Amino acid sequence: MMRSPVHSGDAEPLDAEEIRALTAVRRLGTLGSLLLAFGSLGAGAAPVLNPVLGIPVLRVFTRIPTVSVAVAFTGMGLLVAAWLLLGRFVRPGRRRSAGQGQLHRTLATWTVPLLLVPPLFSRDVYAYLAQSEIVHRGMDPYALGPAEALGVADPLTAGVSNMWRDTPAPYGPLFLQIGSWISRLVGTDIVPGVLAHRGLALIGFALIVWALPRLARRFGVRPGTALWLGAANPLVLFHLVAGAHNEALGIGLMLAGIDLGIRRLPVRVAGDEPPPLARGEVTYILLGATVIALAAMVKIHAIVALGFLGVMIARRWRSRITDLAWAAALMVGIFTTVMVTVGLATGLGFGWIGALDTPAKIWNWISPVAELGQLGGVLGIALGLGNHTASVIAILGMLGYVVAGAITAKLLWDSFRWRRRPMIGLGVSLGAFMMLHVAMQPWWLLWAVIPLAASAGTSRFRVAATVVSAALAMLIPPTGSAFDGRLYLLHQAYLAGAIVLAGVLLLVWRRMPMLLRRPENAA
Repeated sequence: MMRSPVHSGDAEPLDAEEIRALTAVRRLGTLGSLLLAFGSLGAGAAPVLNPVLGIPVLRVFTRIPTVSVAVAFTGMGLLVAAWLLLGRFVRPGRRRSAGQGQLHRTLATWTVPLLLVPPLFSRDVYAYLAQSEIVHRGMDPYALGPAEALGVADPLTAGVSNMWRDTPAPYGPLFLQIGSWISRLVGTDIVPGVLAHRGLALIGFALIVWALPRLARRFGVRPGTALWLGAANPLVLFHLVAGAHNEALGIGLMLAGIDLGIRRLPVRVAGDEPPPLARGEVTYILLGATVIALAAMVKIHAIVALGFLGVMIARRWRSRITDLAWAAALMVGIFTTVMVTVGLATGLGFGWIGALDTPAKIWNWISPVAELGQLGGVLGIALGLGNHTASVIAILGMLGYVVAGAITAKLLWDSFRWRRRPMIGLGVSLGAFMMLHVAMQPWWLLWAVIPLAASAGTSRFRVAATVVSAALAMLIPPTGSAFDGRLYLLHQAYLAGAIVLAGVLLLVWRRMPMLLRRPENAA
């Protein structure tokens, strides 16, 4: 594995006291994961026909929703706190640091309790099931919503959020084809369908865990630091694992493709003479670009990675405009070939292109663009101009795409001219597209955070990403909604959960005071 010229150096292993503290942090996060799992039985995004109702003892959680939300919220808080404390042991520049194996063990103990629970934080997985069934029945998921294609009375339609029952699928044909295979196996049985889609998300999660350390070594970041920010991140555990979002598969394939594509590329700095082609270099470039293109057939966002892979290929030579043109043509050719092949092989064609704007039909209160549009609408009403909120948000949404595109073009050019690392440019570009979308969701930012985790080990980025990840992880309730309009339940549950959380953290800090001290060997 080739290393960056700015490799941060190998860290020493933790001493005995630090290992005891790390074990305490791991147990704290495991406790949080278990509480979240139990709370999900009454506070998760359960199916309409909830199987938990037929299980003695466990069905009690469905009858005490406020307690269930409080338990889940306590678990969320403990996981976030444990993650923040874990970050102390993988701080960039630390002389003694937690190793890759220790991070893997921590990930395993935090992830396992969330594997068999009801979906959390979102009902999107039920939309996956319904749209996959549409494909399985030979209909067009890019022209028909679940209610129209399957009928309102269908059990798969019943689980889909009302806002998405009449909208076409915004996902790529590869994902829906895989979903149709799942539908063929499980039919309309919701529980095995949800578990199968979580298994698909876990494949993506495994690819992330596999690729992050490899890319981190390449870009001069310690593997433990990259795994902490990009894999143990609460947003990953909450939304990719517990929520079973297809972002996991899309990001996992994208990272794997980048790793394959640059595996044989020489590590160079500006001004170096390009060495001859290494054995298998072209093969790996083609393979990596193909995997990234397949990732775009799951979620289109991955297409941005092809641009930055092309820049890395152009920089491998003499960074001439002709090198960039040849690399761009290669990336376009591979993407076009994959897109046509997948579209024809699945029989779904290219209708997904016209359905890409489906998420924009919903204005998310988390989105800065949507909130700015809402403010514009309120001002219009106040000034007597009428309610033009929809028009203002549509205009701002289009401007958001333009601004994100301009940022991406600038970062591509800067990367090509050796002013910025292409991998960092990829993360920032994807972050711009997500932040400037009117339907921005917390888990969308993982498209930015995970690539940056593998390539940016600076303290400034680490602090910003930590704050954003911790804050967004606590924003969405475990139900994925405002608890059916009974918002007061959330307030009561969150207050109770906060009291319990504070008590547990106080107990931990009293038993392990070193977790409050600044590490003596920190840089």
